[in-house]
Amino acid sequence: MTSYLIGLIGSGIGPSLSPALHEREASRLGIPYVYRLIEADAADEVGELLRAARRLGFDGLNITHPCKRAVLPHLDELSADAATLGAVNTVVFDGDRAVGHNTDWTGFAESFARDLPGAPTGRVTQLGAGGAGAAVGHALLTLGVEELTVVDAEPERARTLAADLAGRFGQGRARPAVPGDLPALLPDADGLVHATPTGMAEHPGMPLPAALLRPGLWVADIVYRPLETELLRRARALGCRTLDGGGMVVFQAAHAFHLFTGRKPDAERMLAHLTELVTT
Repeated sequence: MTSYLIGLIGSGIGPSLSPALHEREASRLGIPYVYRLIEADAADEVGELLRAARRLGFDGLNITHPCKRAVLPHLDELSADAATLGAVNTVVFDGDRAVGHNTDWTGFAESFARDLPGAPTGRVTQLGAGGAGAAVGHALLTLGVEELTVVDAEPERARTLAADLAGRFGQGRARPAVPGDLPALLPDADGLVHATPTGMAEHPGMPLPAALLRPGLWVADIVYRPLETELLRRARALGCRTLDGGGMVVFQAAHAFHLFTGRKPDAERMLAHLTELVTT
């Protein structure tokens, strides 16, 4: 039987639940499967780490913050989604070729459709224009958001992503902003999506002043460790509908697992496993 050696490259990944999610599902499917964490102190280390993983016989890698864009020059080929988004979260070693994929955007889209059905999508504000932000922005506009405002502390990054999205989905569908614009944006927004590392176990805190939240605003966070970030806790206290990062991480993991093995995992079983992991 074919066995698999998979890894995750990123910074601050010690608390990651990806190894447990992948290995448990592989065990349920009877697949020999080992998943290892590969810490990157900086994004510019990703090329060296990818080459080392290849030499050591890894079959594939997941890529996370801050390496999703930095890995691009080190790949031999990109899937259509990865090329469109300019970000990679999954690398499959296919013979002597390293092929980059993006399962983040479909992971977020599935999670949103599953857990925020009927949420209004007229105007949405997104915090973060990095690799994860590119995937989430693409998912939101695919889901039918009419006007997406991309907010980032680096104005050029917000402008670049908004221009890319508008070029793909139509002028007026996406526009850039900076954090100082949030007090003017959120009163008219239907939803807020957070796509930065703030709130992770390694990066605690709030990505915006809590006073800007209000009842009637739905709030989604892509952070999953912890599942209840400070942002979601404050939003729920106001009665907001919320979406945690658990669904996105499970659905993107399920899609990556399929790319690695050719076997389709049970995503609902993986969601139940994630709930076990974060409550024990």
